Amino acid sequence: MSAPDTGVRRPRVLVGYDGSPSAVNAIEAAAALLPSATASILNLWEPPFTSPELRHRVMERAANAEALGLLVENEGRAEAERLAGTGVKLAKAAGWDAEPLVKRTFGGDGYAFARTAEELDADLMVVGSRGMSGMRASMGSVSELVVHVSPVPVLVVPHPLTTVEWAAVESGPVVVGNDASEHAQRALTAATTLFPHRKRLMVTVEESVGSPAPSPVEGTELVTVRCSGRAGRPRATAATLADEAARRRAAVVVVGSRGRGGARDTLVGHVTRALLHCAHRPVLVVPSRPAG
Repeated sequence: MSAPDTGVRRPRVLVGYDGSPSAVNAIEAAAALLPSATASILNLWEPPFTSPELRHRVMERAANAEALGLLVENEGRAEAERLAGTGVKLAKAAGWDAEPLVKRTFGGDGYAFARTAEELDADLMVVGSRGMSGMRASMGSVSELVVHVSPVPVLVVPHPLTTVEWAAVESGPVVVGNDASEHAQRALTAATTLFPHRKRLMVTVEESVGSPAPSPVEGTELVTVRCSGRAGRPRATAATLADEAARRRAAVVVVGSRGRGGARDTLVGHVTRALLHCAHRPVLVVPSRPAG
């Protein structure tokens, strides 16, 4: 069932969907966080996409190499369209208005995903990650590249989520990482725009006694926590922020990212990357510059 039309512009979401459990998980979590969105469910496929078993069956029908190539191409596209259609059904069941989108690529899926977001003028991209050791492989390839090159905010949803974490996604607050920079302010603006009905907490990880206090932000609770590890280390800062988000039962953690050329490691850059590996809840990464 689609969300009612309130006259307010709905966020435009681009979701990467490959039929995996983590992709299913990402749609469900993103729909809980953004119940009024419209979505394009994107499947990127790279020939030869079909399984070895299917290629063997197709080979029996092919008169020559050229015919085999055409059959494999057709089967690959058909499978991609089927997957995108399945993703649309899941998105609609979760309450979104959704449409399928299939694109052929030749590697570089992260870049293709980012280019598609620009073409659609998307407000947000959604990708799933496989969690723990699996996440390291996933985040080291497509998902991490998407976060790095995206012109729009990227919501990374880990898989699996526990029942406590699912409950947080449904009703928890939004935690925004704060380092008193313009990047943190951009993250707060994105959090306010995308999650207007959620309570917002702006969390500063204090690296030393006497660190400057953050300025008051209207409608947002300010929280300061001491770094639980070695101050100045990206992993320690990320772990402290992730622990505070878990303690607060946050629905999502929002951080800004400088992307390339960051001058120092705070709640952006390497800390953002570390956070994607240790935060057992969705993480929204807001790029250093708006798209356009």
